[in-house]
Amino acid sequence: MNNKKTYFISGGGTGGHIYPAFTVVEKLLKEEDTDKVYFIGNPKNLEFDIAKHYENVTFLPVDVTGMPRKLSFSFIKWGLQLIFAYIKALKYIKKHKPNCVFTTGGYVSAPIVLASMSTKTPYMIHDCDSIPGLVSKMAAPKANIVSIAFENSKKILKSKNIIFNGNPVREAFFTITKEDARKTLNIAENKCIIFAMGGSQGAKTINTAMINILEKLSKNENNYIILQTGKNKFDETVEELEKIYPEYKNNPNILVRPYFDDMVYPLKACDIVISRAGSVSLSEILQCGTPSILIPYPFAAQDHQRKNAKEMVERGTSLYIEDNECTGDTLLSALNDILSNKNKLFNMSEAAKNFAKNNPTQKIVNQLKSIIK
Repeated sequence: MNNKKTYFISGGGTGGHIYPAFTVVEKLLKEEDTDKVYFIGNPKNLEFDIAKHYENVTFLPVDVTGMPRKLSFSFIKWGLQLIFAYIKALKYIKKHKPNCVFTTGGYVSAPIVLASMSTKTPYMIHDCDSIPGLVSKMAAPKANIVSIAFENSKKILKSKNIIFNGNPVREAFFTITKEDARKTLNIAENKCIIFAMGGSQGAKTINTAMINILEKLSKNENNYIILQTGKNKFDETVEELEKIYPEYKNNPNILVRPYFDDMVYPLKACDIVISRAGSVSLSEILQCGTPSILIPYPFAAQDHQRKNAKEMVERGTSLYIEDNECTGDTLLSALNDILSNKNKLFNMSEAAKNFAKNNPTQKIVNQLKSIIK
């Protein structure tokens, strides 16, 4: 008797939905009882580009976009688009017969969620943010399991089976040590590493604030500063930095990069991180047990980054600066507040470790298997 399982995975539109979904995909591919994994997404989006790197994942395309917020011709067009995508998802289920469906939300996952409801295919959803999205709200009541990354989501999602798992995080965050990360980056173990990042696209607010304080921070020989500018903002950031501190390239305690191909190394290596408040970044920061200063992106959907950051502050893991208040002076003050107080630094680190969930990816995979009939 063949006990191998077939899984449908979906989630897309933004990295916050896509990366957690593929973390679960990676785990499923390593499970002995996995037969096939299919990823349902929009071929015009990032999820398609990522799926191409997985030989054992078949991509099933659905043509669907985000819902227009106003009643207009665009809304009618979107409604028709969703209907066709739903019909396509029904055909995928009939053809491939998945044992269950797992989604991380986003508009891309709406067709397969609706198709799962219609065909009574078991499905599990995971919402990555403190403020759940529209698809998660729609899918939660009939989902076999609702997994959440932030406690606040419990107040919003309607389900009798909500489990606080935390976000799926790659295995490297559990296996690579601080010492390993520092050796890889060629940074001495006795340095206090400050890592500022704004994601792959970068954050101009964070870059500008860091430009103004890099020289001051580097005057302390104990400090080592890493600035990830974002791919598209590297040239302009370096140009501005050279105006203020032209000798920075000769400073052995400063590293300015457009992007890190593997974020596990700078995040594991650092003693404090300055970041936006996207759910994936926060989950990785928590798994590293790293204190953080968060500057939420003010235009995030449903203001979810600010809500994410506030929950982190309530847990004692982070300080929080509004985007329009983030200057070199305010950032330097926040850094000094933490770094000058070893007890505070230790307590924030412990709070991060306590908030981080133990191996959330494996828990999610186990729960997903449990819903199979």
